[in-house]
Amino acid sequence: MTLKTQNITKVVNGQTHIKPTTLTLETGHFNVLLGQTGSGKTSLIKMMAGLDPIADGQVLMDGQDVTKLSTQKRNISLVHQFFVNYPHMTVYDNIASPLKVAGMAKSEIQGRVEEAADILQLRPMLHRRPHELSGGQQQRTALARAIAKESRAVFLDEPLANLDYKLREELREQLPELFAGRGAVVVYATSEPEEALLLGGYTGLMDDGHVVQFGRTADLYRTPGSLTAAAVFSDPPINKASVTKAGDQITMGDASWTAQGAAQGLSDGDYVVAIRPHHVTPTPSHKHTVPLSGNVLVTELSGSESSAHFRLDVGDWVSLSHGVHPYEVGADHPFYLDPSACFYFAPDGATVAGGPS
Repeated sequence: MTLKTQNITKVVNGQTHIKPTTLTLETGHFNVLLGQTGSGKTSLIKMMAGLDPIADGQVLMDGQDVTKLSTQKRNISLVHQFFVNYPHMTVYDNIASPLKVAGMAKSEIQGRVEEAADILQLRPMLHRRPHELSGGQQQRTALARAIAKESRAVFLDEPLANLDYKLREELREQLPELFAGRGAVVVYATSEPEEALLLGGYTGLMDDGHVVQFGRTADLYRTPGSLTAAAVFSDPPINKASVTKAGDQITMGDASWTAQGAAQGLSDGDYVVAIRPHHVTPTPSHKHTVPLSGNVLVTELSGSESSAHFRLDVGDWVSLSHGVHPYEVGADHPFYLDPSACFYFAPDGATVAGGPS
């Protein structure tokens, strides 16, 4: 199955919410829409699913124009971040509901429901109602309904956002296996870059109602096509600053380093450098790191990682590193930039050279 959008747009009260978007999404892997809240992920999913009107363009499923078909006639499933189950129905009836609407035989409904329940470990809960389930079990019920329906396309709109950390990790690992080999195009929206990387497949990076880059997830991470794309794929926010290249030297405020890799081929002139926070560390990672001195603004400890927001002469940056580090808010602290991990962009944001990861 192939799901294709051809220059689809969304306009609300004269304002363009989704700019002309052309994508080809296929089976066999996850298709991820990655972007911050408000970037247009949910709107794009609703347009593909037939829930939101399209101002212009087409949606094709296996070459068939379904732009004007209802959601039901497209044979799709949609799983939201909220637990959308019928409260008065048992888990069995919730999973079976689209099959009953389709007029399927009772014996086939039972077979499909039980198969999906086994996959999602819901067999013991089939006679319970949603209010008797945990949040994770409710979301499993919604996923089981999508699997039992055997839809042509499955849209997962941040389905793990309202689950606790342990459940998110567990379901995130299971999701690719749940839909493997089922022949459906799977589209997964998330605001978390780490989640996109874990799911793999292909990713469309979204910003301001526009897909700024689409391709294999790992390739997009390693070679962002623009500063905007690099920023979408960075959490905490990517560090950036204006730099000047003269000869083999790159200067950023009070710091400078020797151009490495693809940056050696840049012409002399002004650029924007960008580097992900985990390549700016409180201790040197190798002998070629560039020393910086920043005034610590905010520190955070998350699990086994420490982050520090600090102020340089070129702006505010973030460092993310393993372990616990003794930062003191308001004090100057040394940081070290890895020049081999820098991306370089033209002043307009276009990529001209890039680091490894």
